[in-house]
Amino acid sequence: MIITRTPFRISFFGGGTDYPVYYNEHGGSVLSTTINKYCYITCRYLPPFFEHKYSIRYSKKELPNDVAEIQHPSVRECLKFAGIEEGVEMVHTGDVPAMSGIGSSSSFTVGLLNALNALQGKLVTKRELAFDAIHVEQELIGEHVGSQDQVAAAFGGFNRIDFGGTEGIFIQPITITREKLQYLQDRLLFYFTGFARFASDIAKEQIKQTPKKLKELDIMKEMVDESVNILNGTVENLNDFGKLLHESWKLKRSLTSKISNNNIDEIYETGIRAGAVGGKICGAGGGGFIVFFVPPENKENVKERLKNFLHVPFRFENIGTHVIHYST
Repeated sequence: MIITRTPFRISFFGGGTDYPVYYNEHGGSVLSTTINKYCYITCRYLPPFFEHKYSIRYSKKELPNDVAEIQHPSVRECLKFAGIEEGVEMVHTGDVPAMSGIGSSSSFTVGLLNALNALQGKLVTKRELAFDAIHVEQELIGEHVGSQDQVAAAFGGFNRIDFGGTEGIFIQPITITREKLQYLQDRLLFYFTGFARFASDIAKEQIKQTPKKLKELDIMKEMVDESVNILNGTVENLNDFGKLLHESWKLKRSLTSKISNNNIDEIYETGIRAGAVGGKICGAGGGGFIVFFVPPENKENVKERLKNFLHVPFRFENIGTHVIHYST
């Protein structure tokens, strides 16, 4: 039996420049971190005593006899990609709900590929896992997704990720002092808006609009450089990170009308009026999690004003996907 644990992520800057339609021509950059909220995948070979060949459990339960009958697209395509002939039992659990904007679908795919490789006794690199997950989601499933979530889930950590073409994905860890990292973490408040949405649907529209939004995407990419410069500066100037989040959010919501809505705008404006310096919806938009950058003296006021929404404490993590149980 194999159990993998794979983190979810928060993307701060550059989201949208990680779509191949943009970065294959212009290069892309994102700044993101994985957090201590995880997806867990349990896999084992299914003994040949059952009427079904596969047992697939997530929010639903599937008991098919052929891999082609599996409804869950990632499970179906990962099993095909792995080339496993034996029957398999797969169980998924997670710390946050699906469709929440923090890369849950890609974390699932990365974690499942990690588990299937371990099940076959294969040791693969994090880079291989990231590229295989990108291939499964973009090519085999045909989803409208970018390339940052798979990389973040595989590698873990607080990173700048640059996209420079089909094979040119480069990961650079953000090496700042513990004091600065603590300063940043202590000023982030994370809320679940409660509004589920299909990221692929929103991303499809964003991809369609990309040729018309090159100027905005170029600026969003440049903000990655600006954010790194802020992190390399003094602790006293780290509030500029929050101000830059605010500018980035204004640009992001202009990419397509599906990224935000009246409910999200109201939540965001409530946080800003209560004392947040900046913030953004995580992921493609349309709902899910929202993160605010809030000075300590304003945190209680923001929490009070947003008390009707679920506040989710979190910390940065730097391990990425890994096997937490292995037995043959």
